[in-house]
Amino acid sequence: MKKALLAATVVASALTASLVAAPLASASGQDRHDRSAVPFTEATVTAGADGSFTLRWKARGADRVEIRANGKVVAKGGPQGRAVVKGLPAADRQWFDFKPQRGQGLRLADRLIKLDGTANFRDAGGYRTSTGQWVKMGEIYRSDALDKLTENDLAKLQRLRIKTVFDLRMEDERTKDADKVPAGATYVVADVFAGSGSFRTMPRTPDEAVRAMVDAERAMVSGAGGKKAYTQVFEGIERDRSRSVLFHCTAGKDRTGWAGAALLTALGVPRETVEADYLASNDYRRAANDAILSHLPAQQAAVYKPMLDVRPEYLNAGYDEVEAAYGSFDRYLKDGLGIDSRELKQLKKDLLVG
Repeated sequence: MKKALLAATVVASALTASLVAAPLASASGQDRHDRSAVPFTEATVTAGADGSFTLRWKARGADRVEIRANGKVVAKGGPQGRAVVKGLPAADRQWFDFKPQRGQGLRLADRLIKLDGTANFRDAGGYRTSTGQWVKMGEIYRSDALDKLTENDLAKLQRLRIKTVFDLRMEDERTKDADKVPAGATYVVADVFAGSGSFRTMPRTPDEAVRAMVDAERAMVSGAGGKKAYTQVFEGIERDRSRSVLFHCTAGKDRTGWAGAALLTALGVPRETVEADYLASNDYRRAANDAILSHLPAQQAAVYKPMLDVRPEYLNAGYDEVEAAYGSFDRYLKDGLGIDSRELKQLKKDLLVG
């Protein structure tokens, strides 16, 4: 493996992030082969800067929808609607129960977990699968680095019952910026690039930077470190019945991005939804990335920008590598990560609603 292969990922990971504004936390999907008991085809929760929450929904075949927060009805309407809810008491995380007239309901929250020490800490759930089921929220989280967490942050994560933390970073990253984890949580090293060397060579042009990011994505799929690390994550999620589980790297976008994409794909979330979730890191990290680029000379900023971005071609390179190395995503799960049909069935049973 070339030394330049992961330089972009390592350099981008080493850059300091600051808290950024949260984009839309949404859950949406397709109507293909719908066998679910959940009538909602779309449901979103968007937290406003003023403490309000905007709720949107579409529920096929449900004449009435009622939404509760803290046990009280805060919104209601027909099969399609929008409501703005204000004046709710402060909470670590505000949950909303979407109840249709008929069928199974959903429990949703805004995707971002607001912490002082992170920019990209968010729920991995809240998406609709191609069969009409929904990925539960509050079970699996993804994040950027945890080394800047405050005591208040750690207490909040403990209240959110974070039980297991998977650290996807390289040894030098872990040594330089050691994780802070909530009390009682199990810390697990799952180094995606273990044994890959130092990767100190920097791209010299924007095109080289893009190629380095694409090559790094492929290495996450077929490299020995990637296969071992993502096996640890999947098996840890499948075994841990006392969730919640958190996986993270430094920027929370590349190594973490593939972990999130692989999990959602395994659960049956449509590819376009997976890509939207992957690309959301550009929104969550926008302020931090813009601040970094603004302090660089124009030529250097042009080289750094592809390393700070997530782009469709990066994610697609991962899927292409799956196809090339394994033939199908199911074979990747089985042969690459050791997740057999029984384990996958249990994972879906645990993490899906409907």
